[in-house]
This record gives sequence, structure tokens and C-alpha cells, in this order.
Amino acid sequence: MMPQRSFRSLFRGFLESAEGFPQRPALFVDGESLSYANLRRIVCKIASAIRTLRSDQESFSLVAVLAYRSKTAYAGVLGSLAASKGYVPLNPKFPLERTLQMLALSDCTVLIIGKECLPQLSGLLKAADRPLVIILPEVASLAELPSRNPHHRFLFADQLPSREDFSFEENSTPASFAYLLFTSGSTGIPKGVPISQGNVRSYVNYICQRYNVSEHDRFSQQFDLTFDLSAHDMFVCWERGACLYCVPDNSIMAPAKFIRDHELTMWFSVPSVAGLLSKMRLLSPRCFPSLRFSLFCGEPLPASYARSWQAAAPDSIVENLYGPTEATIAIAHYRWDSQKSFQECSNGLVPIGQIFEGQQFSVTDSHGKSVPLGDAGELCLSGSQVATGYWHNLEKTQQQFVRLPGADDRLWYRTGDLVKQDESGNLHYLGRMDHQVKIRGYRVELQEIEAVLRRACGTDQVVSVPWPVHNGSAEGVVAFVSGIKTLDEARILASCGNLLPDYMVPRKIYLVDSLPLNVNQKIDRGKLSSLLEGVA
Repeated sequence: MMPQRSFRSLFRGFLESAEGFPQRPALFVDGESLSYANLRRIVCKIASAIRTLRSDQESFSLVAVLAYRSKTAYAGVLGSLAASKGYVPLNPKFPLERTLQMLALSDCTVLIIGKECLPQLSGLLKAADRPLVIILPEVASLAELPSRNPHHRFLFADQLPSREDFSFEENSTPASFAYLLFTSGSTGIPKGVPISQGNVRSYVNYICQRYNVSEHDRFSQQFDLTFDLSAHDMFVCWERGACLYCVPDNSIMAPAKFIRDHELTMWFSVPSVAGLLSKMRLLSPRCFPSLRFSLFCGEPLPASYARSWQAAAPDSIVENLYGPTEATIAIAHYRWDSQKSFQECSNGLVPIGQIFEGQQFSVTDSHGKSVPLGDAGELCLSGSQVATGYWHNLEKTQQQFVRLPGADDRLWYRTGDLVKQDESGNLHYLGRMDHQVKIRGYRVELQEIEAVLRRACGTDQVVSVPWPVHNGSAEGVVAFVSGIKTLDEARILASCGNLLPDYMVPRKIYLVDSLPLNVNQKIDRGKLSSLLEGVA
């Protein structure tokens, strides 16, 4: 019997679903369907292995998971939580240098590896700055790995504890880690955002009730684990005994057939997926009859996309969600209404709507004071979903997590997003207040790209510009460089590709005599963007 305590951890949600629906499907991935009972067995082996490390690594609180759209990816997440640890997702598609940065910054010494990531493992082990414990749940003993890497410890599939009687110990509190994600950082170093169990629990409770989730639902899993929206798919789904359908890599950008073949009921993606399907003429009327809810988040949602998707899924409720990583997945919603929503849109974009019940917001001026209704200002957020700071970064924490003048003593997160509120109470996203942009749904600091460009080009005179930009979100980045005589574009792009994810690598680099300045003697990014019209 599990002890009855007031706090319900994320793993307890999965465990109670496994006990209530042991034979129902919990996960469909890589062509294989796993029941709750089967997934639980794998999870318990991983959790038991992590527990055996307590004696010699008592202090660790996070476990890294390097796996991609595989059984181990999801079992690794659950296994970490079952062992009362938070998880740190790593992406094998990221450059090795970035993965090493994330691993080092997280202080992780325990790493769960999916068999699909074995090609990356050797390089990672060779360059790691500390001894690691490597858990490989789907890989039989490989003598060459320990012999070539004597400083690291390996636990292969046949060495994992065979624990059918795994006893889950509820050690998690609302303050315990759920996950640590790294977003783009302005200094050139990824920025860690620790999200607590309490943050995610608040989100899951609200969403499960709002969408009336049940064991009969079939959730899409479109996002990589390094994208915080993936946490919605997993924990909302498993909280109610539903099944998670991991969209295969070859269907990520064109998932129409996958939705129909598996009769999904709950869809969640960035809006650009809807836009691409529309361009490919794959959003024919009533082509998604099974969908109950269609959720979009991660970038502005154009009204045209919402209308096309609604026609393709006429029995589905379409909602636009909004939320930065620091506010746990999403914290505002707007429900599309074919009769009135077009009139409520601003600049052709669907409103981000209203803040979740129980959470707080304020639209403020540059001094942190509330602006009049209808005026533009920075969106500040507070509440049980909002994190309390950045990972090992006090300076950045103090900049973004503040107390507002004239308000109570609560902590507010400054999103850097410019919004306005209309008379109906809906919030409208107007853009960023800094140089942060959304590229294919990922949050990107242009300064991070520029830091890498400066090293690669050997000059400080570099600028990155999001391009092309449609409906508030960029497809990619173009760079401008000055201060050098010749441009070895291939070498520079290759150097960027060694440090940055592909969506952050410039598509094109232009060598210019000088970078234009505005009246404030700052680089005129707008003028550079105008130069790209009809060129890039």
C-alpha cells in the first residue's frame, strides 16, 4: 500500500493508472505498443538501478536521459521520477559540445542511454568532465565499452535489478525536481530552468479537469523531450490512464496519416505544423474525425491556421495555449470560436487568451507598474506554476524574478513578452521586448548565436536576424558579418553546427562593409531585415 499523503507526485499519477488499468496501452512508440503493466516493469528496473547508486552517490538529485523517441526515453523519464529524482532530457540531434555543456551544467553523474544513441556515447564519454554511471536498459553487455572507458561505470540490461516487487517510496514534495530544461542563453551558454513537481502538478490538475481526460484518450507526442511541451503529453496522459502515441521522426512535419491511423483524440503541436499541413493540402474537411481537442502552443497561432484545422477536425475543440518554460508548459488559453474569434484576433493572430484559474498576471511598464487596460506592456506571471529562478545563475534570476512595486511580496517572473489586454479580458501577444525570438517553436536568444559567430568569424562585428518571419515566428536565422576581409562561409557554418542545434545555425551569412546603426547608435536590425527582402 502506498502511504496516503497530501501531495500527489507525477509518478504516483502514472502508478495509480498502472494499477487501475494494467492491460490498457500506456505507450505506442517505434511501432510497439506497451501496456501500463509492461511499461511499469521496465520503469521499475530503471528506478531500482538508480536506487542502488544511493550509497556512493547520495547527493545526486537529477538523472540525465539521452534517448530519442524510444521505449527507453519514456521509461527513463518515469524511472528517474520513481526513484525520486528529476530528469534532464538530452537530445542526440544536438551537437556533442552542447550536450556536454548541458550535462556539465546540470551536475548529473547518472545517465540513462537509449540504444538509438550508442553512436553518440563514445564521444560523450571521452569528453565528459567527470566519472559517469551509464544505465543502458535495452543494451546487452558490451565488453568494449567498460574496457575503453574505465573511468565510467556501466549498468547493462542484463545487470539491472529484476524487481517485480518494486516498492515506490513517496519522497517527492512540491519543491522536488520534476525536470531541468535548458533554453537558449544570451551569454552563449544554455540557461537552465528547474521546474518542480509542484509546478507540474498544478498544471496537470488544471488541464485534466479542463479537457476531461480519460483512459480512453489517445495523446499525440509530437515534441522532443528537450521541448517542455512534451511534459504535457506525458504527464496529463498518464495521470488518467490514457495512451501516449509517439509520432515517428519521419512523420513529425506531416503527421496527418499518423493522426488518422491511430485515431488520436488529443493533439498538441506548434502552429507551424498546422501551417505546413495546410500548404501541403493535407487539411481537407473532416479529415481528423477522431480528435476531441486540438491544442497549439510554442509560437503565435495565425487565425488562418486555426480556421483550417477546425475544418479538418470539426468535432474538435481548438485552443491556443501560451506559456514560457519558466511558467511550466502553458499558463494561458484561448478557445477558438468560428463565429466570433476572427473579430477578436489582433494582427491576424489568435489571442493567447486568459491566464489559468489560480495563476496570476500583471501587464507592466518599464518600472514594473500596471498599465491601463488596452495599453501594451510586459507580461509578468506569478503562481503555483511559476518557477523561482534559474539553475546556478543568481544574476539572471534576480533580473527576471522580481517583486513588483505596489504589489504584495510575491515573486513575479518577467516574461519579456509584450502584450495588451482587451475589454473582454483576453491577452494579445505583440512580440518580444528583447532579442529573443521563436524559431520553429523553440525559444532562441539571438545573442547566443552571435557569441558563436564571433568566435567562428574572429570579429565582434556580427549580427543575427530572424528570417523569414511569418506571423511572429521565424523559420530560421540569417547572419551579417563585418570587420573581416574574406568570408569562409562553409567553415563558419560548420563551426556553428558543432555548437548549435540546426534550427539556430544561420541559413546564410552576408559579408558587409559595415553594420548599420540607428539613431541610438545601436545596430539597426530592422534595416538589416529590410535588406533581406527579395534576397534571402
